[in-house]
Amino acid sequence: MPVIDPTSRAIINGLQGGFPLTPRPFRDAGLELGLSEGELIEGVRDLVGAGRLSRFGPLWNAELLGGDVCLAAIAVPPERFDEVAEQVNAHPEIAHNYERTHALNMWFVVSAEDPRRIAEVIAEIEAETGLGVHAMPKMHEFFVGFRVEV
Repeated sequence: MPVIDPTSRAIINGLQGGFPLTPRPFRDAGLELGLSEGELIEGVRDLVGAGRLSRFGPLWNAELLGGDVCLAAIAVPPERFDEVAEQVNAHPEIAHNYERTHALNMWFVVSAEDPRRIAEVIAEIEAETGLGVHAMPKMHEFFVGFRVEV
C-alpha cells in the first residue's frame, strides 16, 4: 500500500465536505490546514497529477441550475470495457464512470444544463458503442454524507 505524506493526508481529509467561498479560497482553506495558499494549490495539483485524486472541483446541483442528472448503466463485454469507457468518457456530460461487478458492469452519471440533452447523450452513446444504455432517472433524492479519511 502506498504511503501518503502528512501534507497530502491533511489536504485530502481537510477539503472533504467544504471549501471556503471567499475571494481567496485556497488561502483561507490553507489557513485551516496550516498551509500557505501556494502550498495548498501545489498540493492539490500534485494529488491530481499523481492520480491520487481523480478530480478537484465543485459539485454543482444541476437541477437547481435548471439542468438534469441521470444515473445510467451498460452491460459491457469485458473485452470491450476500456474501449467503451473511453467512448462514454469522451462526452463532457459524463460526471464519472465506474466499474461494478454486476451484469450492468459500467455505471455513469449524465449531467446536463438542458434536461433534453440527457436523452441525446444516451442515444449518442448507444449509437457509438452499439450497446443499450439503461437510464435510471432520479425518483427521490436522499443526502448521504460520505467522507474517506486517509
